[in-house]
Amino acid sequence: MNLKYLWEKRKSIIVTWLISYSAVLFVPMIVSLLVYTQSSQALKSEIHRANDSMLRQVRYTIDTQIDLMKRLNMEMTWNNKLQDLMYSSKTPGDAQFTVYQLVKELRMYQTSYASIDEFYVTWDQDGSVIRSGNVRDLETAFNTIHNTGSLTYEQWLDTIHGSANNRFLLLPHLDSAKPQTGIAYLTHLPKDLNGRETGTVVVMADTARFQKAIEGISGFSGGQILVLNEENEVLLSNLPVSINLEQLLQDLPADSGQVMNIPARDGDSELFYIQSSISKLKYVLMIPSSIYWEKAEYVRRFTYISLFLSFVSAGVLTWFFMRRNYSPIQQLVQLLTDKNSHEERTDWNELSFIQRSISKTRSEKEKIALQLEAQQHVLRSNMLNRLLKGKTDPLIPYEEAFESFDIKLLSEEFAVILFMVENGESLSAQLPGIDLHEKSKLIQFIISNVVEELAEQYHHVGYTVEVDDMMVCLVNCGEPESTVFKDDLKAIAAEAQRFLASYQMVLTLSIGGIHSSLSGIAEAYREAVDAMAYKMVLGKQEIIAYDEIRRETTDHSQTGYYYPLQVEQQIINLIKVGDMEQVTKIIDEVTDRNFNQPIISLTLARCLIFNLAGTMVKAMNELGDGDSSMLGDNPLWLDQIIACDTILEMKAELQTLVAEVCTFAAAKLEQNVSHERAESLRDLVLKVTAHIEDQYSNSNLSVNMIGEHFNMKGSYLSKLFKSQTGEGVLDYINKYRIGQAKEMLKTRQASISDIAKQAGYNEVATFIRVFKKYEGITPGKFKEMK
Repeated sequence: MNLKYLWEKRKSIIVTWLISYSAVLFVPMIVSLLVYTQSSQALKSEIHRANDSMLRQVRYTIDTQIDLMKRLNMEMTWNNKLQDLMYSSKTPGDAQFTVYQLVKELRMYQTSYASIDEFYVTWDQDGSVIRSGNVRDLETAFNTIHNTGSLTYEQWLDTIHGSANNRFLLLPHLDSAKPQTGIAYLTHLPKDLNGRETGTVVVMADTARFQKAIEGISGFSGGQILVLNEENEVLLSNLPVSINLEQLLQDLPADSGQVMNIPARDGDSELFYIQSSISKLKYVLMIPSSIYWEKAEYVRRFTYISLFLSFVSAGVLTWFFMRRNYSPIQQLVQLLTDKNSHEERTDWNELSFIQRSISKTRSEKEKIALQLEAQQHVLRSNMLNRLLKGKTDPLIPYEEAFESFDIKLLSEEFAVILFMVENGESLSAQLPGIDLHEKSKLIQFIISNVVEELAEQYHHVGYTVEVDDMMVCLVNCGEPESTVFKDDLKAIAAEAQRFLASYQMVLTLSIGGIHSSLSGIAEAYREAVDAMAYKMVLGKQEIIAYDEIRRETTDHSQTGYYYPLQVEQQIINLIKVGDMEQVTKIIDEVTDRNFNQPIISLTLARCLIFNLAGTMVKAMNELGDGDSSMLGDNPLWLDQIIACDTILEMKAELQTLVAEVCTFAAAKLEQNVSHERAESLRDLVLKVTAHIEDQYSNSNLSVNMIGEHFNMKGSYLSKLFKSQTGEGVLDYINKYRIGQAKEMLKTRQASISDIAKQAGYNEVATFIRVFKKYEGITPGKFKEMK
């Protein structure tokens, strides 16, 4: 029982306050943590600044040497003698003289670049190495420069020829101090005109020249410096590489053109990274993290003490203020509990309990008021529905009912306006997040307010209600003259339709006649319903007045029906040949002749549309496809026409049916002649190819000449030929001629000029150009290859 009580007590306001007051504890804790963080950041910033300055000094020293290497490499690459040697066709004697001159110039480079320990150029065509003062073959040069035992001759060749262009790497150097290695900068010379490799420029500087630049920072911070090339290979390090190099490379950014300090944990080290300003080399510094943490130990201890003191003081203050503020709340809850002792308390939050107790009576009162208001609206709508449908009860005193429902009558004259929303589905789609019933109520609310306000502007009163999915407005006349009332009704309807269009409502309206007394309301409603039915003939979005419909029906009581048998047979014949344009024209004439009358019977209008649809089915049967898949796959044709609300919609569905039937007929007609046309085209292609093979040696043979032979235009003949073979007539002529010329070149000793004429070319240049276009080489080269 105690455990259950404690569990329910967790919702009490005292628990909420305990948590809220405890938040005071976090203020000094956060302050202490901020002080600790800022102090640590300050220490770290100073360490970073010092190491960053030293790393920049290393970069400056090494970049100076790298810049000399790149400048020497550039001068050697663009040396006129080297360019002349690599890309000119010289005799061996001239080439050796050029090499001699190049060696002399390289001696001058050695004097200008004293800090460069080795540089040479590999001459791939001669298989030799050109150095300052001598020329050696590749193997001799390797033994003289690089053979320290750490790299084989084959590995050296792979490195020279397989490395990426403008790349820094390590190469052994015999003349350098231990560890007998140097940083080399390799540049591949461009290939010659035949696409062959020409050579590689190699510039080297001993690692000892770079080692001094990084010794100072190592002694200051105890860190390790790495120099990496573009492929993240270690070129230089002041200590043996013992770190996780793969993890280090993951921490480095892909590209960086500026100085960056990147703290990253690799064991217990801090990482600093900087990009070379003149090359793609990277400089990385790793320093032990212990340097930072030793200096931050004092700050950490001070933070722990401040956190402990903050926790104790905040706990004491929390308990004091919580007890002081909870006492009046506890007394008020006890008072309300005694007053409502018959109710079982389920809400253990004191404030929520007080709020619920105080607002309970008010909410019940508001609920009763809303129920009465909703019931009042339902009763009023029910009474208006009964009046509109003529279900009046003589025992009901309507005057008192009207007064109770706040309905004021200005006269004994009544009329009815019907509103039909034609785009209800699209309106509902524009109101997401509301259920269908609420959407319908919203539309009704908008229409009701607009129409009733318009009626009031014309000094009448209107009351709207929903009847059979339509909005009905009962208008009570406020003017003594009925003629003025009729004009006002049309004006109200027109202005309501125009205004509600701004809410994207598409409306069809109908107006009944004007009748006196309450019993005439039902007659006015019936007349409005009858007028609304005529929207099938007149179309949607119209304002239909019953008086006008009745007058036109009386004036034109005899209405004709035009759709003679000969017209139907004419439509069937045009459908059979797939002439959709003529079929559409005749159907338009028939519908215009029937529907352009002042009024037409709704039954006759539907009958005409169904007869036209029946004509489509008859045409399909006469095409010999009465049981075809087209009829079977479209069983809802007539259903779609019947479902239309207006004659215009029925006519649109009929036009769709006409298009499908004519397309089917045209396709069937085309299918009957396509086979015969294909056979004719294949026979024509065989005749054209036979004529070309017989007349190919005739230099006057052309597309137009062949077209004249077959009594056709040359371009049209070539188009037909290409549709069957995939290539034009001219391409076929040239390919056949070149094929015959190849056989002649293989078997005859005639000159190229004679073979060109025998193949049908008067000009040797034309023959050579066409031959190279299709074979990729000249006839002379082809003849040499046979």
